[in-house]
Amino acid sequence: MTTPRSLLITGCSSGIGACAARLLRERGYRVFATAREAEDVERLRAEGHEALRLDLTDSASIRAAVAAILDATGGTLYGLFNNGAYGQPGAVEDLRREVLREQFETNLFGTHELTHLVIPVMRRQGHGRIIQNSSVLGFAAMRFRGAYNASKYALEGLTDTLRLELAGSGVYVSLVEPGPIASRFRDNAYRMYRKNIDPESSPHRETYRAMEARLQTEGPAVPFTLGPEAVVAKVIHALEARRPRERYYVTFPTYLFGYLKRILPTRALDVLVGKVG
Repeated sequence: MTTPRSLLITGCSSGIGACAARLLRERGYRVFATAREAEDVERLRAEGHEALRLDLTDSASIRAAVAAILDATGGTLYGLFNNGAYGQPGAVEDLRREVLREQFETNLFGTHELTHLVIPVMRRQGHGRIIQNSSVLGFAAMRFRGAYNASKYALEGLTDTLRLELAGSGVYVSLVEPGPIASRFRDNAYRMYRKNIDPESSPHRETYRAMEARLQTEGPAVPFTLGPEAVVAKVIHALEARRPRERYYVTFPTYLFGYLKRILPTRALDVLVGKVG
């Protein structure tokens, strides 16, 4: 009997992570589904997952989860899907230092720490797959998304470097770059907006009113929104292809802005993005 490939996924409470955990488990992977909140972990276990608590802002939580997974697998891990993240809305001039730091703690520093712990395992076994869930906003900036833009730009730079450094090791590193995906991303973004942004003291207060309406919209808020299954399809390719791609675009806006960034001068792209964002 073939031992199933083990896979650690972060951010499985909903959306892409929850969908990935379910579909990849159905595909035969031994999925370790992780979430930050204890109640989400319990729900995942009730659904039949091997679930653990993993809070990307807490080093002890990261170390404990990795230790438990390696103990369960005999010290091996085939794949890591770094999916956990959130978006902090707000104009750059309205972002306090601690708000930006909090965004990076989850979207970059915690993700890096987890990856850092997993790489030696994959090096020892001579193979592995690391998949980073980035965004179209990891290469195309949009207004009022500066904290998220910056965290994903940084993730892409770190990932590109890591891919070069792991060349020839048997460990492959891929970026997935979704555009709009149906998830609880807007709900979480609205919560962080209410927590950290004071619209009434901002010169952007009128724009914030429109943003609030969009963040509270039920159903797809923008055209070309796809389900999380579209992301999981790319994750499967990155896990199973003999030579996985360095980048996987998901949704029409990602393909569009990837193309426009290559052909347009920065000023022209700024005008276009200003109308969209």
